Amino acid sequence: MRGGLLARWLKFNAAGALGVLVQLLALAVLARHMNYLAATALAVEMAVLHNFAWHERLTWRERTQHSTRGVWRRLVRFHLANGTISILGNLLLMRWLAGGLGWPLVAANGLSILICSTLNFAAAEIYVFAAPKPTYPEDRERLFI
Repeated sequence: MRGGLLARWLKFNAAGALGVLVQLLALAVLARHMNYLAATALAVEMAVLHNFAWHERLTWRERTQHSTRGVWRRLVRFHLANGTISILGNLLLMRWLAGGLGWPLVAANGLSILICSTLNFAAAEIYVFAAPKPTYPEDRERLFI
Protein backbone atom coordinates (compact mmCIF):
# COMPACT_ATOMS: atom_id res chain seq x y z
CA MET A 1 0.00 0.00 0.00
CA ARG A 2 1.35 3.42 -0.89
CA GLY A 3 1.78 5.92 1.96
CA GLY A 4 -1.18 8.05 0.87
CA LEU A 5 -3.47 5.08 0.51
CA LEU A 6 -2.40 3.68 3.89
CA ALA A 7 -3.04 7.05 5.56
CA ARG A 8 -6.46 7.20 3.92
CA TRP A 9 -7.22 3.62 5.03
CA LEU A 10 -6.36 4.56 8.63
CA LYS A 11 -8.52 7.70 8.48
CA PHE A 12 -11.33 5.68 6.89
CA ASN A 13 -11.20 3.20 9.76
CA ALA A 14 -11.09 5.94 12.40
CA ALA A 15 -14.20 7.57 10.94
CA GLY A 16 -15.74 4.13 10.50
CA ALA A 17 -15.11 3.24 14.14
CA LEU A 18 -17.14 6.27 15.19
CA GLY A 19 -19.78 5.22 12.66
CA VAL A 20 -19.88 1.76 14.23
CA LEU A 21 -20.69 3.35 17.59
CA VAL A 22 -23.44 5.43 15.98
CA GLN A 23 -24.85 2.33 14.26
CA LEU A 24 -24.71 0.02 17.28
CA LEU A 25 -26.21 2.58 19.65
CA ALA A 26 -28.96 3.40 17.17
CA LEU A 27 -29.65 -0.32 16.65
CA ALA A 28 -29.84 -0.95 20.39
CA VAL A 29 -32.37 1.87 20.85
CA LEU A 30 -34.43 1.34 17.69
CA ALA A 31 -34.69 -2.45 18.06
CA ARG A 32 -36.68 -1.91 21.27
CA HIS A 33 -39.38 -0.13 19.29
CA MET A 34 -39.49 -1.90 15.92
CA ASN A 35 -38.55 -5.00 13.94
CA TYR A 36 -34.80 -5.72 14.08
CA LEU A 37 -34.43 -5.51 10.27
CA ALA A 38 -36.14 -2.10 10.09
CA ALA A 39 -34.01 -0.97 13.04
CA THR A 40 -30.90 -2.25 11.24
CA ALA A 41 -31.73 -0.31 8.06
CA LEU A 42 -32.28 2.94 9.99
CA ALA A 43 -29.16 2.44 12.11
CA VAL A 44 -27.07 1.81 8.99
CA GLU A 45 -28.47 4.95 7.33
CA MET A 46 -27.48 7.01 10.37
CA ALA A 47 -23.96 5.58 10.20
CA VAL A 48 -23.75 6.18 6.42
CA LEU A 49 -24.59 9.88 6.83
CA HIS A 50 -22.20 10.19 9.78
CA ASN A 51 -19.36 8.51 7.87
CA PHE A 52 -19.92 10.62 4.75
CA ALA A 53 -19.50 13.81 6.76
CA TRP A 54 -16.22 12.57 8.26
CA HIS A 55 -14.89 11.28 4.94
CA GLU A 56 -15.62 14.65 3.32
CA ARG A 57 -13.69 16.53 5.99
CA LEU A 58 -11.00 14.04 6.93
CA THR A 59 -10.42 10.92 4.83
CA TRP A 60 -10.61 12.40 1.32
CA ARG A 61 -10.32 16.07 2.25
CA GLU A 62 -7.78 16.75 -0.50
CA ARG A 63 -10.17 15.42 -3.16
CA THR A 64 -13.38 17.11 -2.14
CA GLN A 65 -14.75 20.10 -3.91
CA HIS A 66 -16.04 22.78 -1.64
CA SER A 67 -19.07 23.54 -3.76
CA THR A 68 -22.58 22.52 -2.84
CA ARG A 69 -22.90 20.69 -6.16
CA GLY A 70 -19.79 18.61 -5.50
CA VAL A 71 -20.95 17.65 -2.01
CA TRP A 72 -24.40 16.59 -3.24
CA ARG A 73 -22.89 14.62 -6.13
CA ARG A 74 -20.58 12.75 -3.75
CA LEU A 75 -23.37 12.18 -1.24
CA VAL A 76 -25.49 10.56 -3.96
CA ARG A 77 -22.54 8.43 -5.07
CA PHE A 78 -21.74 7.53 -1.45
CA HIS A 79 -25.31 6.34 -0.94
CA LEU A 80 -25.29 4.40 -4.20
CA ALA A 81 -22.02 2.68 -3.35
CA ASN A 82 -21.37 2.61 0.39
CA GLY A 83 -25.02 2.93 1.37
CA THR A 84 -26.01 0.02 -0.84
CA ILE A 85 -23.12 -2.14 0.31
CA SER A 86 -23.81 -1.29 3.96
CA ILE A 87 -27.59 -1.58 3.93
CA LEU A 88 -27.93 -4.65 1.72
CA GLY A 89 -24.87 -6.31 3.20
CA ASN A 90 -26.00 -5.65 6.76
CA LEU A 91 -29.59 -6.73 6.11
CA LEU A 92 -28.55 -9.96 4.41
CA LEU A 93 -25.90 -10.76 6.99
CA MET A 94 -28.21 -9.84 9.91
CA ARG A 95 -30.95 -12.03 8.46
CA TRP A 96 -28.48 -14.92 8.24
CA LEU A 97 -26.54 -14.37 11.49
CA ALA A 98 -29.28 -13.08 13.84
CA GLY A 99 -32.38 -14.46 12.15
CA GLY A 100 -31.00 -17.78 10.93
CA LEU A 101 -28.21 -18.65 13.31
CA GLY A 102 -29.65 -16.90 16.37
CA TRP A 103 -26.62 -14.71 17.10
CA PRO A 104 -27.13 -11.74 19.48
CA LEU A 105 -27.99 -8.56 17.52
CA VAL A 106 -24.92 -6.53 18.47
CA ALA A 107 -22.48 -9.39 17.72
CA ALA A 108 -24.17 -10.13 14.38
CA ASN A 109 -24.15 -6.45 13.47
CA GLY A 110 -20.50 -6.06 14.45
CA LEU A 111 -19.46 -8.91 12.15
CA SER A 112 -21.66 -7.51 9.37
CA ILE A 113 -19.91 -4.15 9.66
CA LEU A 114 -16.46 -5.75 9.44
CA ILE A 115 -17.39 -7.72 6.34
CA CYS A 116 -18.79 -4.67 4.53
CA SER A 117 -16.00 -2.23 5.45
CA THR A 118 -13.36 -3.37 2.95
CA LEU A 119 -15.83 -3.16 0.07
CA ASN A 120 -16.89 0.27 1.27
CA PHE A 121 -13.32 1.57 1.30
CA ALA A 122 -12.70 0.34 -2.24
CA ALA A 123 -15.97 1.84 -3.49
CA ALA A 124 -15.21 5.19 -1.86
CA GLU A 125 -11.62 5.29 -3.11
CA ILE A 126 -12.46 4.32 -6.69
CA TYR A 127 -15.94 5.72 -7.25
CA VAL A 128 -17.12 8.26 -4.67
CA PHE A 129 -13.94 10.24 -3.97
CA ALA A 130 -12.01 9.24 -7.10
CA ALA A 131 -8.83 11.19 -7.68
CA PRO A 132 -9.18 13.63 -10.55
CA LYS A 133 -7.64 12.35 -13.73
CA PRO A 134 -4.43 14.25 -14.46
CA THR A 135 -4.40 16.49 -17.46
CA TYR A 136 -1.17 16.98 -19.28
CA PRO A 137 -0.83 20.28 -21.18
CA GLU A 138 1.71 18.69 -23.52
CA ASP A 139 -0.93 16.15 -24.62
CA ARG A 140 -3.31 18.96 -25.58
CA GLU A 141 -0.57 20.68 -27.53
CA ARG A 142 0.10 17.49 -29.53
CA LEU A 143 -3.55 17.38 -30.57
CA PHE A 144 -3.14 20.68 -32.36
CA ILE A 145 0.18 19.93 -34.05
